[in-house]
Amino acid sequence: MAEEKIHPFQFFLAGGVGGALTVLVGHPFDTCKVRLQTANSKQPEYTGMLDCVTKILQKEKIFGFYKGMGAPLVGVAPLNALNYFGYGTGLKFFTNEKNMGQLELWQYFLSGSLGGIVTAALVAPGERIKCLLQVQEGGLSNVYSGPVDVIRKLIQQHGLGSVFKGFSATLLRDVPAFGAYYAMYETVKHVFSGQGDSVIEVSDQTRKTTPLVGTITAGSMAGISYWIVAMPADVLKTRLQTAPEDKYPHGIRSVLSEMLEREGPRTLYRGATPVLLRAIPANAACFLGIEWTLQLLSSSR
Repeated sequence: MAEEKIHPFQFFLAGGVGGALTVLVGHPFDTCKVRLQTANSKQPEYTGMLDCVTKILQKEKIFGFYKGMGAPLVGVAPLNALNYFGYGTGLKFFTNEKNMGQLELWQYFLSGSLGGIVTAALVAPGERIKCLLQVQEGGLSNVYSGPVDVIRKLIQQHGLGSVFKGFSATLLRDVPAFGAYYAMYETVKHVFSGQGDSVIEVSDQTRKTTPLVGTITAGSMAGISYWIVAMPADVLKTRLQTAPEDKYPHGIRSVLSEMLEREGPRTLYRGATPVLLRAIPANAACFLGIEWTLQLLSSSR
């Protein structure tokens, strides 16, 4: 297998490309997920994934699937850079002369969790903006005209803190979910390469390339693992971030209490179909973008 020297800035660029591809491929699925998660449980507008897709196409055309994409698309490069930096920092902490970078599964998990921690403060406001735009169905009833308008109105009406609504729920989701994400990626890569190489090392260290099928499979499985772990907290976060400002005085505790009382525990996986359908192509595209960009940057030196 070929070996390359990877610098931190190359990972920043590769993470940006991978993140952009994730958004472009996965945002239509994400819009359906948000619509299903925020629907009235007693009189739901959509009967399921297919009905949601059909009604969005009928009422809003293809552009309806890409509502709210501006905020995540603009933020993917720094977010992915920070996420990989956090993951790489964890890997460096656990790496020593004895293990030579061949870490245990729990060490990959904790390193991935660190990646979720360092990005939460940026992810939370980005998803607050995205979700508020996604639940709008179009027409004259729209409250917000775009991401900048969302920020302006939230600050004017409720203060700066409103922009960061859902931060705790984002941490609750991303800390364990990114741990599972990278742990699964390493596990599947090990099956294909026999090396268990890390996705990133934020230092000038040797990195081995991965076969195409290994990257696609590992990325897809990582995405599925992330959402299996993340889904309950994501449902709570979406409900909280799209609700009227004073509806849930105790944050995610109030959301959880109301959902369990009125809808039962199954509602914590509402919207799972579009999420899992999205996870495979979006995360395969993400890691393909990362790997191809790293190879391109390496060959151009």
